[in-house]
Amino acid sequence: MTRLLPILLCALTVWATAAAATPIRLKDLVEFDGVRGNDLVGYGLVVGLNGTGDGIRNSPFTEEIMANILERLGVNVNGEQFRPKNVAAVFVTATLPPFARAGSQIDVTVSAIGDAKSLLGGTLIMTPLNAADGQIYAVAQGTIIAGGAQAEGEAAQVVQGVPTSGSIPSGARVEREIDFDFGSLNAIRLALRTPDFTTAARIEQAINGEFGRQVAQMLDAGTVALDIGATRMQSAAHALGRVENIRVEPQRRARVVVDQRSGTIVMGEDVRISRVAVSQGNLTLRVEEAPQAIQPNPFSEGETIVVPRTRAQLEEEPGLNMAEIPDNASLSQVVAGLNALGVSPRDMIDILKSINSAGALHAEFIVQ
Repeated sequence: MTRLLPILLCALTVWATAAAATPIRLKDLVEFDGVRGNDLVGYGLVVGLNGTGDGIRNSPFTEEIMANILERLGVNVNGEQFRPKNVAAVFVTATLPPFARAGSQIDVTVSAIGDAKSLLGGTLIMTPLNAADGQIYAVAQGTIIAGGAQAEGEAAQVVQGVPTSGSIPSGARVEREIDFDFGSLNAIRLALRTPDFTTAARIEQAINGEFGRQVAQMLDAGTVALDIGATRMQSAAHALGRVENIRVEPQRRARVVVDQRSGTIVMGEDVRISRVAVSQGNLTLRVEEAPQAIQPNPFSEGETIVVPRTRAQLEEEPGLNMAEIPDNASLSQVVAGLNALGVSPRDMIDILKSINSAGALHAEFIVQ
């Protein structure tokens, strides 16, 4: 059985076997109340493209923003007819990290919104980035690193990746800070990224054990409240600096995730299967069309007709041997039982679906 597992892995089937009793830092399990990023968006212009920009007639908004920028720079283009092919209108997106200060730099993503073919080699002109409140919090500018390449000739074209989207590392500078008095908080809520009552209870126990007194209380499956005053720390920042590195063993739900497009299967450690017997066979239906053209004799009256000829064949391959999976099987036993069938990953997905339909799979079954 063990020598079949490398074959399964080579077939792009992934079995996630989580290590037992692996504590994880608290900062990787929860989000701290008030410590979050803010989304920014802007509308700008990319210049310097090698003839791969927007077609002005198809994207009139590109001409409008270009005229506005030139007018702000003192160049009057009213009434002028210009049709450059080296500019493109883009959306610029970024995330303002928590506690970002004025003058710090953040990464931005640039995406074309017109009919530009590529942003490779382009430069983003100074673009203000707004938050949901309409205020400007950062300004972006710089050379774009495109995410792909494109080449074309008279009769062929090749595209690799996404050349109409790219990024600018450290391409925006923060101009406005978000007002948030973090030091004045008397209590902070810890929001679990994956709500679970057992994990929340373990977090409460671990924090109270770290301080030696009652400082944390579980409110529900996704929230644990931390009393800053009870920690006797200098500030909320000092308290979180001590709390975030506490290690807790999370409890996860049993899940089986399959991706039908790639044939990937991911199974959690807690997946269990009741006692079942599995067999698998293949049924192949072949239909061949071979139409025949019949023409009239030379120098005779008539017309050419096409006579349909169809050949249908049904083949059933011998089924694989029956494999039994024991009752309450562990992950390793499930893998060994399914490998015994010697089926492909895609056939294994169908088998798992059938086991789930039979009520023998005790896990959440997710199909992507």
